[in-house]
Amino acid sequence: MARAILVIDVQKVYTDPASPLHCVGNADVIANINAIVAAAETAGDLVVHIRHVHRADGSDAGRMFDFRGEVGELGFVAGTEEVDDDPRLRIPTGALTISKQRYSSFVGTGLDRMLRERSIQRIVVTGFMTNFCCEATVRDAHDLDYFVDFPVDATGCPDLSETAAQDTIKAGTAATLAAGFARVMTTAEWLTVFQAR
Repeated sequence: MARAILVIDVQKVYTDPASPLHCVGNADVIANINAIVAAAETAGDLVVHIRHVHRADGSDAGRMFDFRGEVGELGFVAGTEEVDDDPRLRIPTGALTISKQRYSSFVGTGLDRMLRERSIQRIVVTGFMTNFCCEATVRDAHDLDYFVDFPVDATGCPDLSETAAQDTIKAGTAATLAAGFARVMTTAEWLTVFQAR
């Protein structure tokens, strides 16, 4: 079964300790992503490098920053350091690179067409944030009839509050996705399944 690894938003906005969206433990997440990408590269699987970027005038942001009905602060602005890839991320030569302006990697990007042109049937979702861009991408992929693998420790997110810490968010997201959207596992489990195929 043809497969693609989606590497979503491994950008400094999530890995810079000074960022309000800093994800604790991001080094481990990136190491897991790199391990998955390395295995996929060896097998000749497609790697898709995805970055969230907006025009400085916000004309492509839609409801991203005013979802409450009031104007919010524009983020992920092209040309700013926060949208740069984290330098620890390893993306192979020959990877597809796309930019997105919504949570889901499928909205407005042509990703579905690109995957179908390559007869991809299974995707592996990695990156940031677990409960926003990664989860939205998994849900859309399921509804587009892809099989989805979700190695949850190859994703990360910031705490939402004192009572909604990263571990709690990841556990909740994993439980929901496992109940009807994806095959959820750890990176080590994914690599074992990968090597057994």
